[in-house]
Amino acid sequence: MKKFIAGMLAVAVSFSLFLPAALAVDSGEERVTMGADLTDRQREAVYQDFGIEEGAVKELTVTNDEERSYLEGLVPDGKIGSVALSCIYIKTLDEGSGLSIELHNINYCTEDMYINALTTAGISDASVIVSAPFPVSGTGALTGAYKAYEDITGKSLSNLAKAAGAEELVITGELAEYIGSEDATQMINELKSMLDKTQSMTDDEVRVEIKKLADMYNVSLTNAQLEQVLSLVRKLEGLDADQLQKQLVGIAKAAETANKANEVASVVYEDVKGFFASVGNFFSGVFGGKTE
Repeated sequence: MKKFIAGMLAVAVSFSLFLPAALAVDSGEERVTMGADLTDRQREAVYQDFGIEEGAVKELTVTNDEERSYLEGLVPDGKIGSVALSCIYIKTLDEGSGLSIELHNINYCTEDMYINALTTAGISDASVIVSAPFPVSGTGALTGAYKAYEDITGKSLSNLAKAAGAEELVITGELAEYIGSEDATQMINELKSMLDKTQSMTDDEVRVEIKKLADMYNVSLTNAQLEQVLSLVRKLEGLDADQLQKQLVGIAKAAETANKANEVASVVYEDVKGFFASVGNFFSGVFGGKTE
């Protein structure tokens, strides 16, 4: 299965004039990350999914401890497991190409969930294949994507951005169990379009806005889920303006896929216009910035 996001929408392009240039990443760079606990036969099957010969691309190893560094406390132990099995192939693309996601044996995370989580972390133009030797949740694959991209660029993604990406993946997955992955993704994206407003709100005021949005999607959030979404909003507020702009591309594209482009593009335009008008100095870039 593939979901491809390409190009830039006019609303995003108009704001790019105000943004610092993104860090240049050479296109065509490839990496593979393999779960540390795969057997030789399982490794062979995964490389078949990737469509490349073992040894043709630089390989990195991801351990269960590394997966837990991002997911523990967010994901039930049953979904993290005690072994590392999820694998990633990533190839960088030209700027503006977007993210192409292909899944094999991933039964919890969807293409849209990976797209949003990767973009939040600062990975925006790449072809990504996620694979496992048998059906798994796929949550641990995010760690592999982070590790591969950092190896390609030689620089670290910010800890804040990586944590926000992981948290977004988990929360979207939990919401998807109630309203489906498409609506869950759209709900989280609509929250992102409100970040200029939430920055000046108290926690209680943000909770009210989250509940209103949940009501629109006929979702009844538990107190724990409400606090999770609030935590995600606060993390997203800390991302730099360049990352917010990339997220807006994802918002508009997701809306376009759901035949809601006109409605959401208008909301995005007005919300983001206010945000950029109110911000004089942008946060430091995801790459090379101070880690949390």
